[in-house]
Amino acid sequence: MPQPTIFLDRDGTINFDPGYLNNPDAVRLIEGAGAALKLLKDAGYLLLVISNQSGIARGLITDEQVGRVNSRINELLEQFSSVTIDHFFYCPHHELFGNEGECDCRKPGTGMIEQARTRYEIDIKNSFLIGDSVADVLAGHNAGINTILVGTGNGSEHISVLQDKNKLPNFACLNLYESAKLILKIKSGASAC
Repeated sequence: MPQPTIFLDRDGTINFDPGYLNNPDAVRLIEGAGAALKLLKDAGYLLLVISNQSGIARGLITDEQVGRVNSRINELLEQFSSVTIDHFFYCPHHELFGNEGECDCRKPGTGMIEQARTRYEIDIKNSFLIGDSVADVLAGHNAGINTILVGTGNGSEHISVLQDKNKLPNFACLNLYESAKLILKIKSGASAC
């Protein structure tokens, strides 16, 4: 049976983004992120991260470091009644550092979403993509997923770019916790506003 899914950007949405995060000891969850993901997990949502990690192509971080950071995020999330991300998908590419033709996964492309759909039976209509960037919102639009732009990370800076592109998110929220409350309100059939 298809499962409603929360597609999550990682840096700037779940955890603070110091830029090319390569040290698991430097991972800091954004306030309310753990509680938000617990609410969503308890409501039956699959939690999947889709993250551009161009630092790999740039030679600034390694696949192993990304894996260790992802593991650390789940360790920190386990403090919230054992909630964890079900799967981390990431794109190691960047068009300026390698062959652009090889990549269909870098957001705003939908390659990571398609990888997730191959691995899991996903109810796209009742799923959401939450992120803090233009690329996140456009990826959601490109895949036909409801989008939420959060004000953490780069979100507050990117809303004007999305306005100029006439590609506004379906919703905008202060942070991941407010996004979770909105999603649960929508799921219950209540008006979003």
